[in-house]
Amino acid sequence: MFEKILIASEIDARSHHLQAADEAVFIGPSRADQSYLDQEKIIAAARSGGCTAIHPGYGFLSENPAFAEKVLAAGLVFIGPPPAAIAALGDKVASKALAVKAGVPVVPGGLSPVGSLDEALAAAEEIGFPLLLKPAAGGGGKGMRIVGSRGELAAAIQAGRAETRKAFGDERVFLENYIPAARHIEIQVIADRYGTVVHLGERECSVQRRYQKIIEESPSVAVAADLRRRMGESACRLAGAAGYENAGTVEFILDPQGGFYFLEMNTRLQVEHPVTEMVTGLDLVELQLRVAAGEPLGLRQEEVAWKGWAVEARICAEDPARGFLPATGMITRYSPARGANIRLDSGIEAGSFVSVYYDSLLAKVIAWGAARGEAIEALVRALNGYHIEGLATNVDFVNAVLTHPEFLAGNLSTGFIADHFEAGRPKIPPPRERLECMAMAATIVYHNRQNLTRESLKPMAAQVGPARERSACSAYTVRSGQELFEVCLQKDAAPHQWTVTVDGRPHAVATPEFEFYRRRLRLTVDGRSCMFRLYYQYSFFGVAFCGTSRVFEVFSPREWELARHMPAGQEEAPPHELLCPMPGLVVAVRVKTGDRVYRGQDLVSLESMKMESFVASPCDGEVAEVLAVPGQAVEADEVLVRFKRDIRPA
Repeated sequence: MFEKILIASEIDARSHHLQAADEAVFIGPSRADQSYLDQEKIIAAARSGGCTAIHPGYGFLSENPAFAEKVLAAGLVFIGPPPAAIAALGDKVASKALAVKAGVPVVPGGLSPVGSLDEALAAAEEIGFPLLLKPAAGGGGKGMRIVGSRGELAAAIQAGRAETRKAFGDERVFLENYIPAARHIEIQVIADRYGTVVHLGERECSVQRRYQKIIEESPSVAVAADLRRRMGESACRLAGAAGYENAGTVEFILDPQGGFYFLEMNTRLQVEHPVTEMVTGLDLVELQLRVAAGEPLGLRQEEVAWKGWAVEARICAEDPARGFLPATGMITRYSPARGANIRLDSGIEAGSFVSVYYDSLLAKVIAWGAARGEAIEALVRALNGYHIEGLATNVDFVNAVLTHPEFLAGNLSTGFIADHFEAGRPKIPPPRERLECMAMAATIVYHNRQNLTRESLKPMAAQVGPARERSACSAYTVRSGQELFEVCLQKDAAPHQWTVTVDGRPHAVATPEFEFYRRRLRLTVDGRSCMFRLYYQYSFFGVAFCGTSRVFEVFSPREWELARHMPAGQEEAPPHELLCPMPGLVVAVRVKTGDRVYRGQDLVSLESMKMESFVASPCDGEVAEVLAVPGQAVEADEVLVRFKRDIRPA
């Protein structure tokens, strides 16, 4: 049995991951460059703890060849590929050149980083627009930008270099052709030091935001057996040419015509490795440890078998309605995702604090099924009951992706979110049947709350006396936005059984479970088990179900007579302040008092969770006051810039 010694920064001193450790070592302040990126501190901690090996995890130094060299020089085992392989493949430019030599098709573009803006413009004209600007080091979508024209290139290079420098300590970027409507397919490989390289099939990671994956699945509906064989052979050929050892992922773009092109190789374990584990039955971390210990792989390509389907959703602290900006704060309520064939890899619990210092990833929920539809359905059910309260998350957003008709049909591309979502919501309305179920849930909770209030006001004698005759129906009008539902509740004789009529259609409903603390309600509607997540908004109920989140106003007949005649709300006043969209650090301020600005113009740059984002002006107008200062720590909704009050929205 291995003894697990984990490192922790100042802000991680009481984090959830330390509970899995046999021992923890303090590594430094919260800033990554003073803790998790400090190579000497990490190696010193390993040696002082009597460790024999270092596993670099997913990010930070996991693809840093200099760190791997230092680990080996210290007499420790680096659980990953040799430094030379990391240098050859972890560097996106070098790996592309190696792929060309190995006969692996690559995306058209430059084979060297761009230097000056003039050099970048010349390369861009040769490649053609649109193009993709990518960091030469690292992965995970950090520093990537789609560039549609010459005028966008300078700002994209500046922002991309800044972001990749902060994430990987390397600001080199290069350009390649951007292939629209493409699928992102990656091949998992594992290799030992004796020259054996096998692939473990593909994962489709096409659903992305900010060039980072949020839904992964294996296998892919777009990959038939012959294509899997050809892509797998290409991936193994590339790994072999680099003298690769341990686990790695070769990423490809699949165009609409079925052609595939090498993108890059991630020389580490991937965040989404559980998807492969669930369909192959192999433990990739165990294989990593065995290979690093010098054992032969003991697995031939023909022995690799795939069973069923697995789908993973990444749960992140971010607000989809605000462009997926990171969110921070304390998790005040937490109930984990559960269910048959569900795996939860979580780094949080109630009381966990999500800070601005590291990645926004909170957890991964993975579901397995005998077929794709079964796996998706299991994952949707698990997410319906996944309750994280205290900060914004993308739980409902990923569930909306999973229940979108185009996703269910397997019609995916890297532009899926842009094509089908706007401001974090699907462009198509939710099915009426789903809204009716949600209206039932809100009405039942409202009805029970009202009855409990009435019962508590009765004299004790009345409460213990003979049961009242059941009313035929409790009628309510339910409003959600512009939609109305007429709901009638009738309590049946059997415990927890109801007949609920919605717009004249009766449904058999059972209420076996209501967790008030976690604010979850389980209903069985016409034999189908449904879990709803509830929240209060003033005196009304918010209900989240299958990716749809709505506020429902429930009215008795008397209340509705009053509410239906209430005047509409007043028109919102024009904005006169630029508010901070998220906690973070101010990197740069691009305006000064007296400047004229236009709506959409980038005014302030913020850094949060290893990502640099610009905050745009909400209006056309003149700057009256600038309150943000570079280096300043700011909180969400803090005023960054004030405008003169006579401005008008564009």
